[in-house]
Amino acid sequence: MSGHGPHTMLADANHDEAAREHFVISLKERIASDVTPGTRMAFEARCAPAFTKANGREPANRIDVRHALSGDSYYHMASSLKRTTQELMWDSVGETVERQINSLIVKAKSGTKPKGSLRLDPGLKLPRYLTAVDIHCMPGNYTTDLTEDDVFAGALYDRSVFLFVMGILGPYNDDVGQTLAAYLKAENPDFKPRRILDLGCAIGHSTLPYCDAYPEAEVYAIELGAPMLRYGHARAESLGREVHFSQQNAERTDFPDGYFDLVISHILLHETSHKAAPKILKETNRLLAKGGLSVHCEGPPWDRMSAYDASILDWDTHYNAEPYIGKLHDLDPVEMMADAGFDRANYIEKFVPSLSIGALFGDLLKEGNNGIDGNWWFFGARK
Repeated sequence: MSGHGPHTMLADANHDEAAREHFVISLKERIASDVTPGTRMAFEARCAPAFTKANGREPANRIDVRHALSGDSYYHMASSLKRTTQELMWDSVGETVERQINSLIVKAKSGTKPKGSLRLDPGLKLPRYLTAVDIHCMPGNYTTDLTEDDVFAGALYDRSVFLFVMGILGPYNDDVGQTLAAYLKAENPDFKPRRILDLGCAIGHSTLPYCDAYPEAEVYAIELGAPMLRYGHARAESLGREVHFSQQNAERTDFPDGYFDLVISHILLHETSHKAAPKILKETNRLLAKGGLSVHCEGPPWDRMSAYDASILDWDTHYNAEPYIGKLHDLDPVEMMADAGFDRANYIEKFVPSLSIGALFGDLLKEGNNGIDGNWWFFGARK
């Protein structure tokens, strides 16, 4: 595993803090390699036969599989370990950030003349899907300000995501953006967007690759959490990237009609809601100029994998405070884009091989999905 990519906003871990982080990663790796496979064995040996005997049929979908596993002690143990490592991750990094929060705030405010910009909206009404739950158990979620000019949530997220994925997204946690930007350039060599918008950018991990892929374009990014944006802006400046960050709800932004040629999101929609997701896709249609692209990276729909594998990925819906994952991946993405006003004939759906991950989803992806067997799945449309 490589280390964090250096930049001036990254909170530094001392010896003991780094040791705790390495413990979390080691425990996560041990669970993934030695514990999680046992859940499949328990399902095949005990849970599936018991479900079939009780119901007169085999488990047919992720819900059946979850019900079949729910009474198994091994599954309880594996789930408890996964949840525990998630909480340990936030706790270990949280101490590191808390120790340095005052100096991080000073750093975020003390940059030279900025390349990009930061626009906050203290009066913005936050949606309930962010205020009612701490997404993936992150304390305070993306939106909680603990002090004036706070950057705690952003600093916590930056170090913690690296632990969560065990470094497999690269030193700057930007593999999603790197992969999608490279694919779009390769597939559309004549496409030269004037303006690009990243929806739900968090701290800009996936945003910055578009600055490199399309250096002539103006890159914009929106997010609901002010502490994420303050940190993300300072991080982008420290890395020499020009991004215009603003605090906005992706359901309805203040940009004019047809302002962008490329509107993207990276693992955003599953953190919204059944009402919000259609509004966000409809907003991308409004924002796009004629001929523009709307592209959204997510985990693949449930019908791209077996019922068992879908159930394992759906674990986060029930036990990791990401309540919309299950419902989102039940939806037909073609119909979602059509309902947002896009022509079905212009629909796009691809599996794109990751640039830095050997196999993020392992054998969950089936060969032959539109001719591509890869790691990241995205859908979208051209206007």
